[in-house]
Amino acid sequence: QLRLVESGGGLVQPGGSLTLSCAISGVTLDNNVISWFRQAPGKEREGVSCISRDGGTHHADSVKGRFTISRDNAKNAVLLQMNTLTPEDTGVYYCAATWSVSASYCTIEDRRFGYWGRGTQVTVSS
Repeated sequence: QLRLVESGGGLVQPGGSLTLSCAISGVTLDNNVISWFRQAPGKEREGVSCISRDGGTHHADSVKGRFTISRDNAKNAVLLQMNTLTPEDTGVYYCAATWSVSASYCTIEDRRFGYWGRGTQVTVSS
């Protein structure tokens, strides 16, 4: 059974950094697209970053240049390195997985994903 568990969230000051981890069990990264989403209080969930089976990445414009997504194949995990954080980055961050035939497919459309973690809270505040 596929299971995703997020960790690494917390409270950070504006301008600071955090690294989130999505630990995946039940499947290997080789066959799945993994993406990060976030939901701020009172707002809809939005896609943040994705990584394809072959390691290609895509980021939302709001985080481009500040966030990096990567895979740790040894740990069967996906990391989200977040730099230069602002209060607008506050929210619950979720990772999600979807199986893909295409090695280069990568998406941050949440309707494409059937497997989700429970989320980790990120709060950016002074």
